[in-house]
Formats: sequence, C-alpha cells, structure tokens
Amino acid sequence: MSDAKIDLPAADPDYLRLPDPEALRRPFSTHKPRILILYGSLRQVSFSRLLAMEAKRLLEHFGAEVKVFDPSGLPLPDDAPVNHPKVQELRDLSEWSEGQVWVSPERHGTLTGIMKAQIDWIPLSIGAIRPTQGKTLAVMQVSGGSQSFNAVNAMRLLGRWMRMITIPNQSSVAKAWQEFDGNGRMKPSSYYERVVDVCEELVKFTLLTRDISGYLTDRYSERKEAAVKAVNLKAM
Repeated sequence: MSDAKIDLPAADPDYLRLPDPEALRRPFSTHKPRILILYGSLRQVSFSRLLAMEAKRLLEHFGAEVKVFDPSGLPLPDDAPVNHPKVQELRDLSEWSEGQVWVSPERHGTLTGIMKAQIDWIPLSIGAIRPTQGKTLAVMQVSGGSQSFNAVNAMRLLGRWMRMITIPNQSSVAKAWQEFDGNGRMKPSSYYERVVDVCEELVKFTLLTRDISGYLTDRYSERKEAAVKAVNLKAM
C-alpha cells in the first residue's frame, strides 16, 4: 500500500482526524441500558400501547431499564411553552435515555400526528447540545389491515434527521386486533418473534454504542464550525 500523501485541497488538515480504533474500545458502563418508549395513540384500546408494553417487558428481560411516556395531555408543538409539564417530562426522559423505541399505528399512510407531536417536541439541538444524537432507536408499527411499512419507514427518516442510530431490524404487526388476547398480551406468532428480535437487537446496539456515541458522532464539519465560532467569540 502506498504511503503517498493524498491531495485534499478542499479539506482543512487541522480538523481532519484519522479513525482511532482505541477510541472504540472504551470500558463498558455497568448500569442497565436506559430505554425510552414512545407510542402514538390515545385510544382506550390502543394496540400501539399494547405493543409498547410488550416491548417494555422484553427489554427488561434483556437487562434494560425502561420508561414509557404517556402522550395524553401533551400539547401540540408550538401551542404551549417548553416549560409545560408534559413537554418537560418528555424532554427529561429523552435526555435520560440511551436508546428509544417508537411505536406508531399507521394512519393515512404514515405515522400518527400523536407520534409526530412527541418527536417534534424533542429538540434537534439545545445550544451546542444535540439531545438525541448518537442514541439508538428501534421502530415498530401496528396496522388494522394488511402488513405495511409506511409508518416505520417514516420514523426511520425522522430518526436519521434526529441523528440517531436506527437499528436494522424493525417490527410491523398487521391486523393488530387479532394479535393480542383479552388480557392485552401478544399471542405467539411470527410477528411476536420479530418483536423479540427487535428488542434483543436494540439492547445489543445500545450496549455497543452508548459509551462511544460521542466519538462516533464527532465529525469534521462540526469541529471546524466550533473552531470558527471560538475565534469569532474571542474577536468580540
């Protein structure tokens, strides 16, 4: 392999960093992975909530500490101040979490407004802090009819926008009203097995990335931008 220097005239060498394998081998934290679950329905019999609770049990089995946010009472985005109690509760839980699960019904071919409102209340950035950057994410949906992936695909797009590490696996439960018993527990099926897969994978990815998320999301453009801002502040 040639050691000749590669010509990168458009790049600033002061902010280029070679990937450091040692930075990816930091000691694992010993506390339980912290997972937040959001669901997108307020119906009295809500299959997205039932699926969220099924995921909670599985995640706890796999060793996670899990909290579920109840969206009831959350105002529409921009229709209340950020110090609204439900907004603060959601933001505090998001900050606490190291990974998240988003569970939405499909409505009009996408995620519900209730689900989107929760995501919209979580800020992309607060000053120099990006509250969701580097956190893991799993997406699930329920449908009243045949299997669809519109809601999970939309949530994947939102997860990328929030700079989250969205795991490869996902769950889409078709005809959800057939998949839960009278006690609200999910019946044995291939759909249930996929939910197990998703929860197991999320915990693994969270354990793998939570201690190095800062390094994984440290990027050239932001290093350069921060340096420029620091110079401008000194000049003021």
